[in-house]
Amino acid sequence: MKKITFAFLLLCLSCLNLSAQNKIDKLNMIYGEELPDDKQKIIKIVGEYNNEIYALALSGKEDYFLKIFESKSMRMISSNPIIIPQITDREVDFEELFLLNGHLYAIGSVYDKSNKTFNLVGAEISDKGVLSKNTIQLFNSVVAKKSERGMFYFKLSPDEGALLIMHTSLFAKEDSVQYEVKLFDEKLNTLFSTAEKVKYDDSKKDYEFTIADFELNFQDDVFLVINESYRDTTKKEQIEKFQIHLFKKANNYKKEVVDIDIKGKEIINCSMISTSKNTLKLVGFYSSVRENGKANKNLKGIYNATINLASNTNENLKFDEFDYETKVKLLGERRAKNGKDVKPLYNITTIIEKNDGGLIVLSELQFVYVGQSSGFGPLAFTPITYTKNEIIVTCLKADGSLDWSNVLPKEQSATVTTLSLAFGFVGGNGSFAVGGTLMIPLAQLGKGPEYLGAIPIYKNGQLNIIFNDNAKNKGITDIEKIKALGNYNNAVPSLFIFDDKGMITRKDPEEVIKNELVIRPGVYYRKNENELILYSSRKKQDKLGRLFLED
Repeated sequence: MKKITFAFLLLCLSCLNLSAQNKIDKLNMIYGEELPDDKQKIIKIVGEYNNEIYALALSGKEDYFLKIFESKSMRMISSNPIIIPQITDREVDFEELFLLNGHLYAIGSVYDKSNKTFNLVGAEISDKGVLSKNTIQLFNSVVAKKSERGMFYFKLSPDEGALLIMHTSLFAKEDSVQYEVKLFDEKLNTLFSTAEKVKYDDSKKDYEFTIADFELNFQDDVFLVINESYRDTTKKEQIEKFQIHLFKKANNYKKEVVDIDIKGKEIINCSMISTSKNTLKLVGFYSSVRENGKANKNLKGIYNATINLASNTNENLKFDEFDYETKVKLLGERRAKNGKDVKPLYNITTIIEKNDGGLIVLSELQFVYVGQSSGFGPLAFTPITYTKNEIIVTCLKADGSLDWSNVLPKEQSATVTTLSLAFGFVGGNGSFAVGGTLMIPLAQLGKGPEYLGAIPIYKNGQLNIIFNDNAKNKGITDIEKIKALGNYNNAVPSLFIFDDKGMITRKDPEEVIKNELVIRPGVYYRKNENELILYSSRKKQDKLGRLFLED
């Protein structure tokens, strides 16, 4: 009997390692055992394959590690340094880690000064964490000079079996921008490649050239959005050249172009989503234009365009102004009554395809403040403060018209001290830009910014959003009454549930638990629509976990 009792106690103790740390309404967060205190902070959960979880960790400023965990217990199996072999005696800078159908790759970049090329290479990693000595050259891009070498941007296919990479660079003396796009399969074989150098004319008034977004759909079709705008002072008009470049697999990736005609408005930004109905939907913010053709730059509202991929036609283009109630929450009642527009600080972070064919768009207030450097030369330290505040939640009908909108109240910031100012918010300079959503560099995660932001979950037609909040905000949904997050180590998870009319119900933990684990919305992996793999921590105590949304 004693043996049976002892065995039962062991079973109970082992189950405690996978007990629910938090339960808010239908949201469960279940964690594994505490991770070793090895000073290696997880900055990316790469994926899950064959009962193992792969994660990227950072120690210090640039020492990267591959961590492998057992899926069921979330116990760490191994941790190995990632060292990409040198190329022609040049050190390779680590860029990313990807899992493609069970093949794990470390990717790095190196600038070749003698040939003026910016190179990207990949090396496969074994399940023991050992890098292959055989590197695969992915890009060998000719650039103007080191300061104009540009950046690499990455996107996984929906089934995580292909990798789309884009490189953009500036040729200032030629007044041109070059973009190069390649699609790779699970063995990093090139499936598709295209490159184009585009001329621009920044002598025009208010000239801007943006590669706004790029996308890969479930059929391995590739899309780019190019937006070129300027003011025609003679005609007193705002000129918008708004194009989608399509490269379809079924058409042997031959370039096709769809033009979207826009008059009397300026496009501020654009994000894409490929839908299950073989359409491409574009959403973003727009501004109004004055009588002299000058754009106001502030946000008037949100637009939605639907591209039928069977016919390459724009089936509709809708412009939806912010309603009064939304503007009151963003600007205050006095400014809303005076017809003021919203400041252009909001970037689209998530687009969700609804069950009825419509969209839910999350747009977060984001900005970066670069402080005064201290020190000299290579030893100069610069504080960078990342701010991620309230989120505009916009629900669009299938035809692109506004269904409802609301504002999720949130005030968050974190400061990182760095030796480098090269953070990937926008690639390019002058009137040339790539994208717009704030992307926090991997080298700066693990130090605070990963606690910012929010995690959306859409299930059974209902939107749920969880984020770290100040415990003093319990029960508060009024944006005027919320307090800033403050010390993120003392944050508590808060859940906001939106009904089909956009009304908010807030759910908080019944009691604030001392030394409770704090989620990191900047570091998670979405396994499916209602299950995520999380990384949470409390000072030196770190754990992997799973987040479930019950029916």
